[in-house]
Amino acid sequence: MDLNQLKGKIEKLAESLNGEQKRILTARLSGLASAFPFSEYEYMLMFLLDKQVIKFETYEKLRADYVATNRYLELFGLSPRVFGEIWAHGHIRDLDSRFRKPDKSLDPTYSGEYDLRLDEVKVEIKAARAINTRIRGSLSSKALSVSSVEPFWMNFQQIKPDAAQVFVFIGVWVDSIVYWALSRAEIRENPYLSHQHRGGIEYQIGVTEKNISQFDKFRVEPARLAQAVIAKASKLEK
Repeated sequence: MDLNQLKGKIEKLAESLNGEQKRILTARLSGLASAFPFSEYEYMLMFLLDKQVIKFETYEKLRADYVATNRYLELFGLSPRVFGEIWAHGHIRDLDSRFRKPDKSLDPTYSGEYDLRLDEVKVEIKAARAINTRIRGSLSSKALSVSSVEPFWMNFQQIKPDAAQVFVFIGVWVDSIVYWALSRAEIRENPYLSHQHRGGIEYQIGVTEKNISQFDKFRVEPARLAQAVIAKASKLEK
């Protein structure tokens, strides 16, 4: 259930209001100012509850249904750095504790060029969120479910192919997280790799509804992520 579907359900409930109540609600919504966590959806539900159009049980069910289908929506509200570094690195380490934060004790030559270490493998983590390219607004308002038919865009940025042996891409939708593992050779050979800035040393790879199927061969289930990373690194050595 996305925001449009949620609003549709609330508006259907609002059909039980009498004419005067509908006019009042419409007038108040037209001049309503919102600030997180207070929104037009919360206001409409409270109005319906106050007018005894719905019971608290109805609100609870609607809330539970929405939360169940948007369990990763809060990730769209994180700043780029918090999402791409703090959350993404911690998330991979939570999936498998063998991924470790590198330091001089693990790698005497380490100077921050890669994100995590798995045994002897240098791993770079890149995360991106699937957003609707047809609308404007905050990332949260543009967030999509994995089954959406809307066009989407995920941009994996600041890629330095020589920084690590294996790159783990994390794709986030409101209801799903997908993982891809690519060796640095596969990064260099990827047809969607492009310079992030003209003349710069950093690259980017954009994933959209048009090319995502071409990344299926790199897709990895979370329980097998560490195994896939080690296998990718081993092939580089052959």
